[in-house]
Amino acid sequence: MKTYSKLLLLILSTLAAGYGTVKAANDSAWISLFDGTNLDHWNTTGDANWHIVDDTVQADAGSGMLVSKQSYRDFEIRLEFWVDTNSNSGVFIRCQNPTEISPTSCYEVNIFDSRPDQSGRSGAIVDVAPPLVVISTEGRWNTYEIKAEGTHLVVKLNGTVTVDAHDGKLAEGPFTLQYGAGGVKFRNVQIRPL
Repeated sequence: MKTYSKLLLLILSTLAAGYGTVKAANDSAWISLFDGTNLDHWNTTGDANWHIVDDTVQADAGSGMLVSKQSYRDFEIRLEFWVDTNSNSGVFIRCQNPTEISPTSCYEVNIFDSRPDQSGRSGAIVDVAPPLVVISTEGRWNTYEIKAEGTHLVVKLNGTVTVDAHDGKLAEGPFTLQYGAGGVKFRNVQIRPL
């Protein structure tokens, strides 16, 4: 019995040590696309007045996108955003044409609490899935975690799943950070290809 217990303990400690290694390896796979210092990983469209202030990229006039220079198929994105009252923003993923961004040529993970059609408010993927939970985002920092793997799309807003859906219209493309209206800030933008 002692030998069995020792063997079991050895197996469990090996598994635990291996799990820690796997977790660390996965965490290191995150790529920072905005660390608060420059916009080297982005192209711009439109005339939004993007500028860097206090480790954030922000805009409060014009209209436009920051478009990732690289294209992605299967990935996880995590980022933080802040919007003021009546702001309109979002994260568009798998965009088919990086110069013409729209909810028909990309998946739009919305940031727009006061959207007239609330089925596409913050936490939704516009024209694909309404939010499972209503979470207000205005006037504070929020976290988006967006996962696209094959046809499976998952959105978490502040740790809560707001979308868990399947859609096969769009398979690959760059992603964007949108400025539409109000005051919008982004920070700690990271992606992990799957």
